[in-house]
Amino acid sequence: MSKAAVIPQLMAVFRQYGYEGASITRFSEATGLKRASLYHYFPNGKEEMAAVVLDYVTQALKDQVLAPLDSDRPPIDRIRAMNQNIDAFYQHGQRDCLLALLSIGEAHELFQGQVQQALKLWIDGLATLLINTGITPATAHQRAEDAIVQIQGAIVLTRGLNNTATFERVLKQIPEFLLRPE
Repeated sequence: MSKAAVIPQLMAVFRQYGYEGASITRFSEATGLKRASLYHYFPNGKEEMAAVVLDYVTQALKDQVLAPLDSDRPPIDRIRAMNQNIDAFYQHGQRDCLLALLSIGEAHELFQGQVQQALKLWIDGLATLLINTGITPATAHQRAEDAIVQIQGAIVLTRGLNNTATFERVLKQIPEFLLRPE
C-alpha cells in the first residue's frame, strides 16, 4: 500500500478519535499496516500523519470546494456548485470537519498555521467572487466568514441531532445570503 493510499484511512481515524484519541495502534488497525510500516511512511509519527492529512484536506478544498468558484458561470451558479461539492465532501453534514477537529486541544498549537491557511483559502475564494460582483471587500470577507460559520455550525447540528435537514437548509440559503445587495 502506498503512502498516498493510507491517507484516507488516517483521516477516518482522526475524524473518529480526534488528535488526542488517535494512536499508532488505531492507525495500524485502520490501514492494515504494522507500526514499522507506518513509521517508515511517517517517521515523526502521529504529528506528521496529521500534517499530511491537513495538506490533503487543503488540496481537496482547493480541488473540490473552491474550483467551481473560478468558472465563467454566473456567480450564483458557482456558489451552488461549490455547495454541491461541500455536500459531497461532508457527506450531507455527517462527516466531521478535520479542520475543526485539528484546531482544538493539543492539535491547536501544532496545526494552527495549516488550519488557518486552509480557512483563509476558503474565505478568500468566496470573498474574491463576491468582490467581483461589486460587493465591497470588507462586506465580502465578512459574508464569506459568516457562510463558513453557518456551514460548520450545520455540521455540528447534523452530527449532534443525527439529522441532515439543517445542513441541507444552510447550503440552500448560502447563495442568496452571500449575493444579497449591500
